[in-house]
Amino acid sequence: MSPDERRRILGSDCIAHIHALVEVAPEPPPDVVEALRRIFTNPAGETPGAARPSTVTSA
Repeated sequence: MSPDERRRILGSDCIAHIHALVEVAPEPPPDVVEALRRIFTNPAGETPGAARPSTVTSA
């Protein structure tokens, strides 16, 4: 969603209110920042490795 689309949906007053709330919000503690960093850099979690070749042979 573009900033213009957000502004059309929310309105300038709502966006100003959100900015004011963000301005006074405290910084998150380091453990929260680290947890979020892991989530945002790998949102799918651990990805499986390459599939192993099957050892079952068809008859």
